[in-house]
Amino acid sequence: MAEPLIRDISDTARWVAVYRAREHDRPDAVFRDPFARALAGDRGEQIARAMPLSDRNAWSFIARTYAFDRLIAREVAAGADVVVNLAAGLDARPYRMDLPPTLKWMEVDLPEILDYKAEVLAGATPVCALERVPLDLSNYDARRGLFNRIARTATRAVVVTEGLLIYLMPAEVGELARDLAARPSMERWIVDIASPGLMKMMDEISGDLVRQAGVPFLFAPPEGPAFFMPYGWQALEVRSLLKTAGRLHRLPPFLRLMSLFPESNGAQGSRPWSGVCLLGRTSGG
Repeated sequence: MAEPLIRDISDTARWVAVYRAREHDRPDAVFRDPFARALAGDRGEQIARAMPLSDRNAWSFIARTYAFDRLIAREVAAGADVVVNLAAGLDARPYRMDLPPTLKWMEVDLPEILDYKAEVLAGATPVCALERVPLDLSNYDARRGLFNRIARTATRAVVVTEGLLIYLMPAEVGELARDLAARPSMERWIVDIASPGLMKMMDEISGDLVRQAGVPFLFAPPEGPAFFMPYGWQALEVRSLLKTAGRLHRLPPFLRLMSLFPESNGAQGSRPWSGVCLLGRTSGG
């Protein structure tokens, strides 16, 4: 039997790194990631070439990276002393962003992908204090132990989950939200979410490939960012990826007009929509 195109969750990180590499190569790049191509490797390029509608959908990955960059930079400028990147994958922000050397950046992911990244980036120096934590986030006891350790030392932590939640069941997302909200020093959480309509579209295009790897698309809350309210979090800011890509001039022609239409940041239902949300603790969180 032929090897599947996407073998496991780590391969999705190689795939996404290709889009960062391509953006880096543009003369008008909206962000730079000089490490992305090495991190993606030949496997990442192979996946990107084979994925259906790969080039037409590149704008969403660029917009997502840009939106996370901007929100992280703003929170760090506002006084965050720790960034906790859950399921960090092949993210290279502690190497490529303009961050203060006093900032602590924690990357949490499976040992295999962290070892691979450490090997690829062995000759590079992070711009801030970097700690890699090999941990399976589905291990609740280990996860809560890590969160307790962070809460004891952080004054104002920002949690980042980029490209993670869509692979979790709603109940798992809720449990993670509760775990984070239980630690008062974890003040902000940056997430990306999709609408049910977009998840259905994604499943039709590439669902078979991710299911073969055991990572099907699962989380697309009908209520949108309001999903997080019962778990101690409220949306402080929501950035539509379509509108972000439109402002960055990264949309294909058939989507440019659509990006000009008024858009709600609430429940999207069957409408294809995705966005990056800055969440803050509710008064009861």
